[in-house]
Amino acid sequence: MTNTYKLDRIDVNILAALQQNGRITNVELSDIVNLSPSPCLMRVKKLQKAGYISGYTALIDVTKLGETLTVFTEFTLKNHRQIDFARFQETLEKIDSCVECHLVSGGYDYLAKFVTAGISDYQNIVEALIDKDIGIDKYFSFVVMKTPFVKNHLPLGRLFGDRLQEQD
Repeated sequence: MTNTYKLDRIDVNILAALQQNGRITNVELSDIVNLSPSPCLMRVKKLQKAGYISGYTALIDVTKLGETLTVFTEFTLKNHRQIDFARFQETLEKIDSCVECHLVSGGYDYLAKFVTAGISDYQNIVEALIDKDIGIDKYFSFVVMKTPFVKNHLPLGRLFGDRLQEQD
């Protein structure tokens, strides 16, 4: 399905505000983007319908719940056929502790992010992956010692500002 809804600067400002605070009221949002509430709500609904807004979620401070271990893992596959990539991706997607998986260029094939209960939990996950024989040639693990910051929003205006259509 081709998306025919063209974004303008107001739409991007709406998206930027919503990714900062998904619980913002429509009145507050309309003030931020300089629209009256009714047109602002209509734009939000159009953005949702067009798929620009894929959902809303709560950001959880997992450190309040207890200790965790975050590990970035580089995986290199033995073979590079489409079926090998698909099998690997499908397997990782089923692992709850694997919260990100990226096919990358460079010296390895995938970069995955795991958040686990600890080093033995991570070790069990990786050993189970190796036992499944899904084509892993080698892997390297990078344990996160400290996370100074995480940004949960993208600089939409900077990324897409020059690609926007002019407002009518």
